[in-house]
Amino acid sequence: MSFGTILVAGASRGIGLAVTEHLRSQCNRLLAISRTPSPIGEWIQADLSDLAGIATVAQAVGDGSLDALLYMGGTWETHAFTSQYRFEDCSDDDITRVIAVNLVAPIRLVKALLPALRRSRNPKIIVMGALSGRDNFPGREVANSASKFGLRGMVHALREELRAQQIGITVINPGNVGTPEVLADLATDNLMGGAAIPLPDLLKIIDCVLSLSRATCIKEIDVPAMLGEGA
Repeated sequence: MSFGTILVAGASRGIGLAVTEHLRSQCNRLLAISRTPSPIGEWIQADLSDLAGIATVAQAVGDGSLDALLYMGGTWETHAFTSQYRFEDCSDDDITRVIAVNLVAPIRLVKALLPALRRSRNPKIIVMGALSGRDNFPGREVANSASKFGLRGMVHALREELRAQQIGITVINPGNVGTPEVLADLATDNLMGGAAIPLPDLLKIIDCVLSLSRATCIKEIDVPAMLGEGA
């Protein structure tokens, strides 16, 4: 695959960093968006939970075309996915931050970058959801689950809105993903949810979505670990 410009939001760590590293040889320009420095790509410092951060990214993209927007950013409450989590202990700031980063930010970012996506010959949008946003998943993290449910709703509504323009939008819902951070937490019993899917498997799924023609619609992909929750 060969792309002109790809933008990865949440590019400084975790899944976002892995995706950025994976895609850097597949495009002419790779924009890495994060609050903290990304070692790969053209780093754009921006807090996407703030309107000023959205404007910074839109200005960086400019009048060119954008072939792929990948929203890989995400956050969760203090002590989420551990035995220490208690909803009643969550602060208002915690709840507001999770909703802002996981839901409000991607809505604003897609809106701001639609003109650039329209200029691409085969535009794609991929957002990273979670199994915790699926119906009846046994997750206890209230703000995170609510934001991931909302993210799925955003994707399904945007698909209808953008269908006539053939701008593909897909949400991927994994369980634990084998980033170095997640593997370390699992090894020390600091993370619940069971086994992790191998990171290369997730990257192959992203490659598949990006490689399809704009005649094909991939709505949603659930990716639990075979021995993890949600399988």
